[in-house]
Amino acid sequence: MSVEGIWDLTVATPIGTVEAVVELRRDGAGHSGVAHGAGEEVPLRDVVLAGDRLTWKQSVTRPLRLNLSFDVTADGDTLHGTSRAGRLPASKVHGRRRPTATGTGTGTGR
Repeated sequence: MSVEGIWDLTVATPIGTVEAVVELRRDGAGHSGVAHGAGEEVPLRDVVLAGDRLTWKQSVTRPLRLNLSFDVTADGDTLHGTSRAGRLPASKVHGRRRPTATGTGTGTGR
């Protein structure tokens, strides 16, 4: 399963819907990435792809200072799963990979 590319995410949190952009790339034997949202850019940590399950962690400062853990399933050009912030209830996550310049939807082009 390939997860490389630019993903538009929607996270349904207790304080409202948050939209973010996540860029995932292959990094040697694993994956790395960065998230953009609420006017900040943060690196992804502990990015793990096991089959179609993708997990990562990230810290944000807006709208609140939080440490987030994502656990999603990749299905082609869509992601679905959850995000957790500490002991808060899990928030639903949905994502769609942006098409590449060639239109295949599986690359990292903008």
